[in-house]
Amino acid sequence: MEEILLGDVVQMRKPHPCGSDLWVIIRTGADIKIRCTGCGRIVMLDREAFLKRRKRLVERPESPGLLKGASEPS
Repeated sequence: MEEILLGDVVQMRKPHPCGSDLWVIIRTGADIKIRCTGCGRIVMLDREAFLKRRKRLVERPESPGLLKGASEPS
């Protein structure tokens, strides 16, 4: 099973009503929180539902675990 990391961009099986099917992972754990790249809507899915609805990994950030705008660990 593929590891899910913060900042990953994933393509979902069905497009969001805004037309985009790309989402950024913003929280991991028992639940996965994702943000639509088209409109910014945030959705939380349980891990099982996320894995079922995910189509493929599109992009992985160079430094995994860091989100844009997040501060570097000290």
